[in-house]
Order: sequence, then C-alpha cells, then structure tokens
Amino acid sequence: MSIETSRIGRKCERAVVTAYQELREVGQPDMQAFAACTTLYRIHHPEASVKEARRLVAEWIDHHVVRQARGETPGCDC
Repeated sequence: MSIETSRIGRKCERAVVTAYQELREVGQPDMQAFAACTTLYRIHHPEASVKEARRLVAEWIDHHVVRQARGETPGCDC
C-alpha cells in the first residue's frame, strides 16, 4: 500500500498520507484512519474548519493512496 511520500511537497500533506498508510498497515479501519488524519491536519492548521480538513484529507488520500497519482493536489501552502 505504501507510496513514495518523499515526492509530496507539502509537509502537512506528506504527514497526512504517511499517517493514513501506517494506520491502515497496522489494521486500523479506513474511517478511523481518516478521522485521525483529519485531526492531524487540523493540528497543523487550526484555522481550517472540520469540513475543509475532511475535504483536503479525502482528496489527498484519493490522489496518493487510491489512485496512486502523481502531480500536484489542491491544499495549503506549507
């Protein structure tokens, strides 16, 4: 399930994708891993609403983990 996270430019995006993959690898259900990653994103970006955090985390997981796509994704500037 792992991808090469070194190619992800944003620090928070890399942290979220890495955390999601590692949680899934140790057997955490998808929704629990997703919720943990949403919380992780909001720790880095407390100004973000829960809705915004969920949207970005879902897009990043879909892009990097599900589709294993390359290229830029929408998100913050960090």
